Formats: sequence, structure tokens, C-alpha cells
Amino acid sequence: MIVTVTPNPALDLTWRVDRLTVGETHRADAGAVRAGGKGLNVARVLHAEGASVLAISTAGGRTGIELAAELAASGVPHRLVQVGGATRRSVAIVDEHLGDTTVVNERGINPTDAEWAALFGEVVDALPGARVLVVSGSLPPGAPDTLVPLLIGTARDAGVPAIVDTSGDALLRAADAGASVLKPNAAELLDATGIPDPVDGARSLIDRGAELVLVSLGADGMLAVTASEVVHARLDSALSGNPTGAGDAAVAACAALLADGIRSPEALLRRATAWSAAAVLMPLAGEISDEWTTLERRLVVGPRTTDV
Repeated sequence: MIVTVTPNPALDLTWRVDRLTVGETHRADAGAVRAGGKGLNVARVLHAEGASVLAISTAGGRTGIELAAELAASGVPHRLVQVGGATRRSVAIVDEHLGDTTVVNERGINPTDAEWAALFGEVVDALPGARVLVVSGSLPPGAPDTLVPLLIGTARDAGVPAIVDTSGDALLRAADAGASVLKPNAAELLDATGIPDPVDGARSLIDRGAELVLVSLGADGMLAVTASEVVHARLDSALSGNPTGAGDAAVAACAALLADGIRSPEALLRRATAWSAAAVLMPLAGEISDEWTTLERRLVVGPRTTDV
């Protein structure tokens, strides 16, 4: 089983417009409403691909009621800790003309210490049956600095590898705690480390204690960086579509292979890049196209070149 933890879930709202113009009024058909947040998106992909998964998160307020109802309807196995603060919302507006997506994320409300303890308790209860722990997404303002390191350390003590996809100081703390895999994008890596070159930035996380860093480069593919090697994967030609959720699909791919005992950085990179690309072809986060096997065959994989 793969356990995913979403510390800052969101009720995802997606609207599609013909053309997004700043300052103008737009009309759209009824939008899609889904339980979201990075860890829940990861769980959706894994569940759809037949993996055994348990999604752990929080829910609160009227938006939390909607999130819980939609998640129940999805069929994804889950445990939700009830919290006093309302679950945040995330709004995605898709420009049909350009194929771009504009996203506005609410920051979220920090749970109380007792609510965080309840979330941690759910993770501890689930770990004996887990093969991988995924901690994915932002933390609400004011979240305890110890949260991510505590989850990683608890997983390590249980013999369970931990994948972390987060940003800012939490990314550095995850590296310090010895995460098995970190999955920032290039902007998050630069923001956290202050190092412009993605390989050097990734290696700084390795030096802090991470084992493997997968760096999303958008249309330029993805890097896998360890202490001894750097591998680059990209498609033979660019895709157009909705990139929202592409990173979550990459994390899901990595988790699925780790759960099967596959730890080769190149194998993880290939599958992560293919699933990430397959997510771009889908209208909503938490889904990947059945064409992912074809996309994986189209990958160009090799040492990192100087123009990446």
C-alpha cells in the first residue's frame, strides 16, 4: 500500500474560457469541482492505475464537506481528519485559445496542535501496511516546522521510503530529514536553495541528506540527480495541454515503482516523465492519459546537456 499525506488539501474549481483577458468579464460553462491538493491528486492517479493506496488529509467547514463528498464519490480509499478551519479553495482558469492555465490558490488555515496530532496518528496507524509514504503539497501558514521531518523520520523508522513534494523551507527540512526522494520543480528548487543551476541546486539537497532529487523542467522534461549521477529525460517533441497535476503524476509514478521495489534513478525518471506528460493531456489534475506507455517510448534519455 502507498500512503499519501496532504497537509493542505483544497477544493479544486476549474473553469474553461475561450480566451482569458485580464480585467474583463468572462462567461463559462459549469466548472469542475474536485477534492484536490497534491497528495490527493497523487492518490487519484495511483488508484486509477490499480495501485493500493490510502489518502490521508484534513477537511473542515463547508468546503470540507464538499471535498469529503467528492472524495467519497471518487472511490479513492481515504481517511479525513475533521478540523475547525475551512478547507481552502484552488481556482484554475483554462484559456482554450492559448492552452494556458492560470491558478489561484488560497493559502489555507493552519490546524490546531491537536488536529495535527490526529493527522499524525492516522499516518502512524497506516504505516505498518505501507510500502511507500508520500508527503505532498504546500503547508498552511503557521504549520509546525517539525511536521515534515517527523513524518519522514517515522516512515524511516518503519522501513518505509518517503517521497516529498513541497516547497520553501519545508523542502530543505525534508532534505535534512533524509527523504528518499524529493520532487521540486525548477522554480521551487531555485526558491528554496537560491542556486540557479538545477543540478547544483539538486546536489545541495543531496548534500543535506536526500537520496534522489527529481526536478521537473516543464517542457524540457525532468532531471534525476543523485550523489553520483545526473540523468535527463524529455519527450522527442513538446506537448500542449493542461500542466496542472503533471508533477503529482510524476510523484505517483515514482511511488508506484518504489512500492514494487524498483529504485533505479533512471527507471524512476522514465516512468515519472511519462506519467507527467500523460497528465498534460488530461483536463483535470489527478488523471493521466492511457497513452503514457506510448509517451514513455518517445522519451529521449541521457546525460544532462549544458542547455538544460
